[in-house]
Amino acid sequence: MSAIPSGLSRQIDRCFPWTTKGRLAKWSFELDRINSLEQEVQKLNDQELRKKSLSLRYRARSGEPLSRLLPEAFALVREAANRTIGMRHFDVQILGGIAMFNHSIVEMQTGEGKTLTATAPLYLHALHGKGALLATVNDYLAARDAELMGPIFKALGMKVGVIQTEMQTAQRRQAYECDITYGTAKEFGFDFLRDRLLLRRIREGQTDLIGSMLENNRGVDEKPTQRQDPYFCLVDEADSILIDEASTPLIISALATDEQKKEVEAYKWAADAMYEFIEDEDYEYDHEKKSVELTRKGRLKARMLPKPPAMDTTGLFHVYEFIKRAIKVDREFKLDQQFVILNGEIVIVDEFTGRLGEGRKWRDGIHQAVEAKEGVEITVATGQAARITVQDFFLRFEHLAGMTGTAYASRTELKRIYRCHVVQIPTNRPPKRVQLPTRIFGTEKAKWAAIVNEIEEMHTLGRSVLIGTRTIDKSEILSALLQERNIEHRVLNANHIEEEAMIVAEAGEWGKVTVSTNMAGRGTDIKLPDEVVNIGGLHVICTELHESARIDRQLIGRCGRQGDPGSFRQYISLEDEILEKAFGPKKAKKYKLSGETNPNGEFKHKKGTFYRAQHKVEKKSYRNRKTMLYYEKERKKMQKGMGQDPYLDSPN
Repeated sequence: MSAIPSGLSRQIDRCFPWTTKGRLAKWSFELDRINSLEQEVQKLNDQELRKKSLSLRYRARSGEPLSRLLPEAFALVREAANRTIGMRHFDVQILGGIAMFNHSIVEMQTGEGKTLTATAPLYLHALHGKGALLATVNDYLAARDAELMGPIFKALGMKVGVIQTEMQTAQRRQAYECDITYGTAKEFGFDFLRDRLLLRRIREGQTDLIGSMLENNRGVDEKPTQRQDPYFCLVDEADSILIDEASTPLIISALATDEQKKEVEAYKWAADAMYEFIEDEDYEYDHEKKSVELTRKGRLKARMLPKPPAMDTTGLFHVYEFIKRAIKVDREFKLDQQFVILNGEIVIVDEFTGRLGEGRKWRDGIHQAVEAKEGVEITVATGQAARITVQDFFLRFEHLAGMTGTAYASRTELKRIYRCHVVQIPTNRPPKRVQLPTRIFGTEKAKWAAIVNEIEEMHTLGRSVLIGTRTIDKSEILSALLQERNIEHRVLNANHIEEEAMIVAEAGEWGKVTVSTNMAGRGTDIKLPDEVVNIGGLHVICTELHESARIDRQLIGRCGRQGDPGSFRQYISLEDEILEKAFGPKKAKKYKLSGETNPNGEFKHKKGTFYRAQHKVEKKSYRNRKTMLYYEKERKKMQKGMGQDPYLDSPN
């Protein structure tokens, strides 16, 4: 790998599998060509730089392969970045950009500059004039990245647009007409569906019924917003969007019927009536399958309980289903864990990222049952006018790439579904992250006490500390314990994205203590002042194993960025949810009762059990995604066989 600097070459040889080494070796020759052009490009003035970019655009649109233009294009982007925002792409960032151009999902460690890395492949694909999209996880990051990176593209004669949730239709169309467009996966998907409905309306001369649905306070406009041939999309936080949200359906609802409105009363009735039902007497609960079945006595009770007049025509089967759903929701869906109440609405908390999934709803009546339980307005489960899964949307693009801090563990799934290789990119500087021994306790109480002691110890030294929790309520438990010790701290819980970014950016300062749900604030770098670097850097505490090891790795990756020192420790208790999720309550109880502890309640030899449990839960989640995606494919196949648009409901 002579084209790569020797230190980087040694890091690749030491740390990466042979498949990655082979690809990086191949692309290292492209890197060498880009580096050789740097002095030549630096001699160009601003006008000549722009003229050179316009020349590349002409060559691309005349049919010259983009692969042949890559060295010149990447050299131009590197120089434009250095001139406009004072940031020059490192060699590893150039390698990452080459990998993205070659249909890869790039794994780059936290703090290695993925946002800047993305500019090179976005620019190269934008030369064709077919539009290049960057999909991220929320409006704030989309607007921030477009503003930060915009000067680079503008210096090269490119127009940059950004999609925000509250935009009007005309503004959206203008943003999509730009060479490069930043936005969220959700907004890109919904715009696709609205365009699909609009095109059918125009084609078939339908009434204004669909037009009123499409308007949605954005103004009616008779032209699609997006380009009709999806060309290139680069997915930020690719593991979160392409795996965790892969089977999430984006749905535009049809208008509610009177029959559907009657369901509201049934949901309210069931939310009150479920308290009359006793486990093992009126119903049985399967902890493994998370399912509820009424016993004979329970079915009799459901028939006999008084009901509102609106339920006079509700069949017994549906009465039972309403009750079973209400019981399931009461047991499994907890406020400040699976959801929060925001402006009188139920908003899902993403179990993987800790972020709010605004606009998302649980299916099969679960969302309405949660609304009934919490006493907020029940949004009627209407029919579908249009629908697409996140996976289906991204599979429509001719070229797809991605970037994230954690993807290699999911490389098989990403290759099989999206036909994208996962490529690990070496860090710009050798990592100095230190792993401290995992600590395991018999109870949550003992675990929290040990965590607070460690936070206090680090805080006294002046080190910055970041603590990750799985749920909002657990972040509040820890916050209360820290208040008792008079330890000043900040709490991130995914409620205010802009504030999150500010808090995370400051989390590396002297003596700062930050409590974060999962990866709240993901996408924002933590920078360390010299005085913190000199005493060991940021210390990360993981308070329990997540259902996906990728999320643990994302949290751990917050420390030791860009060659900074840092350390992390994993805390586990036998009362953590991961054991029951993996093995069920009976087997989990056996694990809890076995083993010996030292005087402070700490175990020494149980770590393997927890990592097996995590792996089992990951496999179960993978099987569930495969099943969901199989049924989605079958649904599309059936609609195509009937001559229908697979993304639209039948107009009749």
